[in-house]
Amino acid sequence: MTVIPIDKMSNAELDRLAEASDRQRGLKFRFRLLSDLGEDAPAKAWLIKNIIALNETSAWIAPPGAMKSALLCELAFAIASKADWHGYKAKGTGAVVYFALERADLVKRRMQAYLARAGEETDAPPIAVIPATVDLMNQATVKDVVASIRAVEDATGEKVVFAIFDTFAKLIAAGGGDEDKARDQGRVFVNVQRIKDEIGCAVGLVGHTGKNEERGSRGSNAILGDVDVMVTISVNGEVRTVTIAKANDAPEGVLFSFKSENHSFGTDEDGDPITVNVVSSESVDAIPSSSKEPKLKPNQQTVFAILHGAGSAGLTLEGWNAQAKDAGIGTNRKADLFDIRKALLSKGLIRNYGDRWHVVHESGTGSS
Repeated sequence: MTVIPIDKMSNAELDRLAEASDRQRGLKFRFRLLSDLGEDAPAKAWLIKNIIALNETSAWIAPPGAMKSALLCELAFAIASKADWHGYKAKGTGAVVYFALERADLVKRRMQAYLARAGEETDAPPIAVIPATVDLMNQATVKDVVASIRAVEDATGEKVVFAIFDTFAKLIAAGGGDEDKARDQGRVFVNVQRIKDEIGCAVGLVGHTGKNEERGSRGSNAILGDVDVMVTISVNGEVRTVTIAKANDAPEGVLFSFKSENHSFGTDEDGDPITVNVVSSESVDAIPSSSKEPKLKPNQQTVFAILHGAGSAGLTLEGWNAQAKDAGIGTNRKADLFDIRKALLSKGLIRNYGDRWHVVHESGTGSS
């Protein structure tokens, strides 16, 4: 298909373009024809490549003590500073707004710790912490959230590119909702979309796992269909491992591992240390192997063995699912295959490269 620039169009072609514009005048829902889109797909507006992009929603799910809030504070600092993050390239930057629906003082201390760690010569990046109860069950709250974000833009002179809500459960509870109800989650996500439409930013939601961590986020699993990226954090001793469990158009699999460290601000009036736990600056290159192999259920063992048997070539999702179904898994309930894959991801056993799945070895790389 050849796309003709406007300055090269004939009068007839210009008339046709004007008529198409006239047809949409007054429409609430305007459209673009495929023939008008051109040959080149628009580049994705990454903030951190293969993790965070503008106009997308990510969920960061972990059990208590996994340092999910500390990690999001570090991510906010990286984006606002346009600094690479755990080996992933910073592509865009701007202001970040952190809506701390709980433990706002802890969020502030962590941000101060990351600034101190950056060094005295580093200016404070454009980050705003908002301690508030935010009822995103209510559409009327959207205008208040947008107004606060616009005020941050005025104060910093920077466009807000990332808004974090910590936690997702509190967004629902503030409006009397129940995170077990897909309907209530859906109301929140509609309002999250309204915020993104107004601001054009990425949104990050901090959430909790349920009693069974392998099954992902607490409450209704509708969240999986509503987010563009779901990230889980698993804990193995001192090491936390960050994994993309679901992504619309980014690689799935293990991202990196990290440890916790205490940052000291000195001492208080009684001489006791003032500290806060943050993501360690120490590099954790490999996911340490446990003295025991990860415990897998029989069907998980079978599905993992199928992928392992494919060797360095790996398998496409379709090919992997087909072999699993030949083994009698996922024939009655298709979601079983998704649940098994998510469990293997959370254990750091598999990852996705492009359109193929591979086994992860101890070095953290794919099959070799």
